[in-house]
Amino acid sequence: MRKQHVSMEAEDSTIDMTPMLDIVFIMLIFFIVTTSFVKESGVSVSRPSASTASEDKNGNIMVAIKPNGEIWVDKRAIDVRSVRANIEKLKAESPESGVVIQADTDARTGLLVQVMDQVRLAGISSISIAADPGR
Repeated sequence: MRKQHVSMEAEDSTIDMTPMLDIVFIMLIFFIVTTSFVKESGVSVSRPSASTASEDKNGNIMVAIKPNGEIWVDKRAIDVRSVRANIEKLKAESPESGVVIQADTDARTGLLVQVMDQVRLAGISSISIAADPGR
């Protein structure tokens, strides 16, 4: 009689992992769906440095201005006249996003102002200019 009692206890001591795995997969799906993806400009620029530079977590749309006047949005070179249309399209994908303009140190200021104007005409008022923290 003692042997039967020991074998029944051994069978009852297993742990069912299925509910825990269900919760882990539900959490994984939640984090994937709620993650905000950054739209990269597609080109690297030499940003100016500023001693008051701070990190902005809200800017999701990246616009790059190269020294030769090329404007890059969403890994494509575009003309200044099509900045507004491209920003409107990206804003439709994520309505609460802001714009970060990465202007090269040798880029023309007039072109930067034109790009900022086109972004404002696209309906985005949160515009930041990227800079490296100064030392």
